[in-house]
This record gives sequence, C-alpha cells and structure tokens, in this order.
Amino acid sequence: MFEIQPWRPFREVSNLRREMDKIWEDFFGGRELLGAEGTWVPAIDLSETKDALVVKAEVPGMDPKDIEVSMTGDLLTIKGEKKKQTEEKDENYHRIETRCGSFSRMIRLPVSVNTEKITATYEKGVLKLVLPKKEEAKPRQIEIKTA
Repeated sequence: MFEIQPWRPFREVSNLRREMDKIWEDFFGGRELLGAEGTWVPAIDLSETKDALVVKAEVPGMDPKDIEVSMTGDLLTIKGEKKKQTEEKDENYHRIETRCGSFSRMIRLPVSVNTEKITATYEKGVLKLVLPKKEEAKPRQIEIKTA
C-alpha cells in the first residue's frame, strides 16, 4: 500500500539547486574561472574574523606592481594585468593553457571596514588583504543588569 506524503516544494527546489551546483562544479572543476571575454579571472576567498575581513586572491605568476586594489564605499575592487610570457623561438607549442590579460573583480563587503588600516601582502602567488572592521561593525557584548 502507498502512503500519502505532503508535497514539499522547497525540498525539490533545494534538490534541483544541488544538482545544478554539481553540474557547474563538474564543468569548471580544476580550471581557472573565465571572464565574459574568455580572459582569466582570479579565484577569490572572503572570510571574516572577529576584528577583520580577509580576502585572498589567487594571482600566480603576477608581479605585485601589476595589481591595483581600491575601495569605494563597501565595494572592494581588485584589478590587474597578467602579462604574457615571452615565447622561445626554438619551442613548438603543442598546447597552451595559461591565461593572460587584464582582469577586474569587484566584491561588495558585508560590513564596514576601516580603509585607513587595510594591509596587503603578496606571497607565493596569493594576494592577501586584511580589512579591519570599523568599531560599529564589530559585535559587542552587552551586560544585562538585574535589579
């Protein structure tokens, strides 16, 4: 005998979303992100600590002088240009998968940051930005007094 179960449309939407995410992951898995024009776009991680936001951008093979970071309101912009490596005349390429060209990534930040204290470091192909939160954006513990 069959048992009647209530229809849960949101569960079906959630399943569809998971399946679509898996298709995209399978398609782009292990590859660099591509921009609209076929140029490369660096992968970016955004995390949050108690006192700051941390942004890490994968920009391998780039000179830090070719990267520009700016803030406008709550919008962080990372721009740069990965220059093409000079090709050797004696080499015959069978395959070229490295990407080059200019890129621009804009990220809307979830909290206000103190733009005067932002720090940027570059190590082993990763640009790391530490964006300290403004005092009003930090969580504050409020003591409850009893009468």
